[in-house]
Amino acid sequence: MSTALDLFALDRAGQDLLFRAARTANTFTDEPVTDAQVAAIHELVRYGPTAFNGQPLRMLLLRSASARARLLPYLSSGNRGKTAAAPLTAVLTADLDFHHRLPELFPHRPQAGEWLGDPVARAAQARFNATLQIGYLLVGVRAAGLAAGPMAGFDTEGVRREFFPDGRHEVLLLLNIGRPGREVRPERLPRLSTEEVIRVA
Repeated sequence: MSTALDLFALDRAGQDLLFRAARTANTFTDEPVTDAQVAAIHELVRYGPTAFNGQPLRMLLLRSASARARLLPYLSSGNRGKTAAAPLTAVLTADLDFHHRLPELFPHRPQAGEWLGDPVARAAQARFNATLQIGYLLVGVRAAGLAAGPMAGFDTEGVRREFFPDGRHEVLLLLNIGRPGREVRPERLPRLSTEEVIRVA
């Protein structure tokens, strides 16, 4: 008799690493996250699909204490301590001018950028597709054996002014990255069942 595991190309250990055993991290060890690790993660996740192959996600990596000090005032009180202690914090943004790269990234339709002339519609496309890419990034961080701590509790407009004053980027999320530290874990929160999520018409 076949089991659910038989339906996956990825073995049980890989599934656990990416999903079942992975948890959002609030503490990290002191082990640094290297440039090589970040590059390897990007090399993997950049193949995730986006509309027009637009790839609007942009990342600003905050390593230094001075860069982190600029960020901390904009965070909610519950997010400051863990961000100050994390080995690496990424500011994840959508490039609102991503359409300028479409002739290069979508060469069989070089006019695609012209379809996005409305700045409101273009910003919506940038935001939606960059958010898709953030999902790929979270899985990529886990695939590298690291833990991700995404945070939405911050002043997005303040972070934009501080780090992206040209107005070309919309700040979406902050992401702490590193080796997970030891912390007391509550029971895993419940997930919706397949029957509650999926309908067949």
